[in-house]
Amino acid sequence: MKNKYRILKIAITVIILGFLLSFSLKKFSGQKITDNKISVKMNEKTPVYFIDEKDIREIVKKENPSGKVGDLNIPALEKKINNLPAVDSANVYLNLNGKLNLDIKQRVPVFRLNKDGRDFYVDEKGVEFPISKTYSHPCMLVTGDVQKDEYQKLAELIEKIDKDDFSKKYFIGISKNYKGDYNLLTSEGNYKVEIGDLDNIEFKVKGFKTFVEKYLVYQDPQKYNRISVKYQNQIVTTLNPNFKENDSILNVGNKELTKASIVPAAKKITETQPKVTEVKKPSPSKPKENVKPKAVTKPKETKKTEKKATAAKPKAKVKIE
Repeated sequence: MKNKYRILKIAITVIILGFLLSFSLKKFSGQKITDNKISVKMNEKTPVYFIDEKDIREIVKKENPSGKVGDLNIPALEKKINNLPAVDSANVYLNLNGKLNLDIKQRVPVFRLNKDGRDFYVDEKGVEFPISKTYSHPCMLVTGDVQKDEYQKLAELIEKIDKDDFSKKYFIGISKNYKGDYNLLTSEGNYKVEIGDLDNIEFKVKGFKTFVEKYLVYQDPQKYNRISVKYQNQIVTTLNPNFKENDSILNVGNKELTKASIVPAAKKITETQPKVTEVKKPSPSKPKENVKPKAVTKPKETKKTEKKATAAKPKAKVKIE
């Protein structure tokens, strides 16, 4: 009898609890999700504004037109928000008091890439997402045919630039040329800093910093067209042809090149002079009869030519030696 009474008591308790639970669930599912019961939190460390709280609330209303808790499909709403290009992750859940919570993390651009006439952002994970019509995030601009497998190294390079006060002051952009070499665009002057590949970045930036502190600070930044640090243990500079002070330097260089091209021709002339003088030199073995015709036609001129020939003899010997 005692066991039967105990079983009956448990059964009645379960029925009562089930009734109360179903009643509370029915009442809970009929509640309205008002604006004050929607909590939207953006959890990114760096503030970005590709989407705002207003956008999220509009999505909630579209997914749940009735506004009732029972009609809300939480997994579908969460998937809808996660599919937004600028959203990295989203977590949607309900409290027992009927409050809807949305924890959202937006993508933070590391750089903006201009490739094949198309602009888009790339985050720290190497994920591409489109630019916004209403918001532009300040970040490094990169141009050129950058491949996806280079995104990670580019992100590391930009992170190092942002953390270093010197680099952050000088470098405002990155470009990749048709040869595959990377160049850092500077805020001073029109010159580029050629770094080649994305390896040994710290060493290359350190070399440029040394060049700036020990030499470039005493020069006009417009003087150079390119400063290359891609070679190991050396810095190669290219002068700007449009800079007026470089005109004299470039002209001197051109003159040196022309001199170098003229020198072989001058040597040939000096070598031929002794030969010419040797040909004009009268041979002692020739008879006097050969000399007479010249003396008859132009007696005065023959004497002069003989004097010139005799005078040219020591000079020809000196040049030959």
